[in-house]
Amino acid sequence: MKQSYDLMVRPVRAADILEVTYTNKRWELFKRFRQGALEIMAALDKHGIESLVHGSVARGDVDEHSDVDVFIPYVVPSYRVEHALREGGFEPSKREVVMATPWQLPKAHVYIEEDRSTTFPLVKPKQLELEFYYFGGAVNLKQVKQGVRVPGVDKRLILIEPTNKGHVEGPVVGREAEVAKLVGVGLEIVRERVQVLTRRADVGRTGIFVQRELAPDENFEAVFKELVEENPAMKLRLKEK
Repeated sequence: MKQSYDLMVRPVRAADILEVTYTNKRWELFKRFRQGALEIMAALDKHGIESLVHGSVARGDVDEHSDVDVFIPYVVPSYRVEHALREGGFEPSKREVVMATPWQLPKAHVYIEEDRSTTFPLVKPKQLELEFYYFGGAVNLKQVKQGVRVPGVDKRLILIEPTNKGHVEGPVVGREAEVAKLVGVGLEIVRERVQVLTRRADVGRTGIFVQRELAPDENFEAVFKELVEENPAMKLRLKEK
């Protein structure tokens, strides 16, 4: 379901400023997703692990296709993450190592349910890789508890700015510097995302370089080490740490 929806989303190169008012149903959906994020983030925080929730759950413009992805923005031993989740009552349904390209950030994904997951990097992220999450909107545990919503850019390359009634949306293309300032990131990540998303719309998805599911008795660090040994191209990203 989610994959087919993603394929339908195309970036918008030009758009009018539009004010969107949420229905009660949409506000309830937002509260449900926020609660789902809060439970995971609180379980991690109890064990000293800071995290963010990003995307539509941070902005507020959720719909039935949204999901909760809690991101840990620094390297942390996988056993600590998995122990914290299990202590919080979350039993992983799937675990996998994902690397989009040989030069991009290798990440560990722990899926709790179909629409809830925790992600953490397997090497130290570069600044641009961290700003990727803030580009789409990201909030920490304290902000989630306070009900804070933040501006961010969706997959259509539309800037979402929260309001008391819903949000205001407008184009990113042609407003890159303004958007960077509004979402609190550098201009480089805005230009990079515009390039990537428009190219993806033109040529289609090119697949994922590495996507390796772990067996129950495997750990992320060992699997990642094996993958690096099997795929010399993965060393490109490691050299950039």
